[in-house]
Amino acid sequence: MKNEFFSYDARLGIHLPVLMKEWPSYSSQEQEMVLLEWERVRGTIPDRIQEIEVEIERLQGELAQEDDFDRSCMINGEISERASEINDLWIWYRTNPEKTQRE
Repeated sequence: MKNEFFSYDARLGIHLPVLMKEWPSYSSQEQEMVLLEWERVRGTIPDRIQEIEVEIERLQGELAQEDDFDRSCMINGEISERASEINDLWIWYRTNPEKTQRE
């Protein structure tokens, strides 16, 4: 199921939904499978954010000790990228799709 509806995002370190058609076009059963898997993935996001925060703290410590300007710029860039990952993860965490109501 994960291969059909989810794909691993190496940047964020989680599986993300990959829907090939509009959400209402999926059957109720397919929607339910996707939603169940998404809730499982969603539950891992706070832990992933915490891992990245630890990495940012390590980089900030490294930056505080760095005297080389070019290396400092590189570390700042890495910190910015990690912060961007956290922002994207929070956006995904707040994504909470619902099953389509059928008549």
